[in-house]
Amino acid sequence: MIDAHRLVGARHIDSPNCDARPSGELSLIVVHSISLPPGEFGGDAIEALFTNRLEPRAHPFFATIAHLRVSAHLLIRRDGSITQFVPFDRRAWHAGRSRWQGRRALNDFSLGIELEGDERPFTAAQYSALARTIATLECHYEGIDRSRLVGHEQIAPLRKRDPGPSFDWCYLHLLLSRGCGNSPLVAAGSVVSS
Repeated sequence: MIDAHRLVGARHIDSPNCDARPSGELSLIVVHSISLPPGEFGGDAIEALFTNRLEPRAHPFFATIAHLRVSAHLLIRRDGSITQFVPFDRRAWHAGRSRWQGRRALNDFSLGIELEGDERPFTAAQYSALARTIATLECHYEGIDRSRLVGHEQIAPLRKRDPGPSFDWCYLHLLLSRGCGNSPLVAAGSVVSS
């Protein structure tokens, strides 16, 4: 369920790295993956990055990215819990320089969903939460449907590789086609945190 462009049942942390959508169009979902520090899961580094609080001295890699002003609409952790950083009616800064079906400035009309991960396989809880989220978004926003679901690597192939080869698109589409994403997100219980 979505209320005031926020996912009910998700944890909400506001990111300043967003602005108004120029047209209000929502017609694309971009799936990303992230782990901070690279190869590590858990902790608050992703939240710190998306809220401009990443401490550059906390890890050598952080010094290379702490200056970035980026965000995503959602983060799905390894356990399937979801954090929302940007309301869906606002433009999150997640796609960067990218192109899809001849269009640029993809942040203008897309939703960015980060999965906590790297080259290792994603978890069943993440696929379940992602399928439920996509189904919820399809029900709420007219322009969103699973035919307009891409990875960051597909819209920026020369500079991005996420969600990467370990992301199982066939499994996600199987879950969606079986209706596994059709049950309300808030009914997921242990899948989402509040």
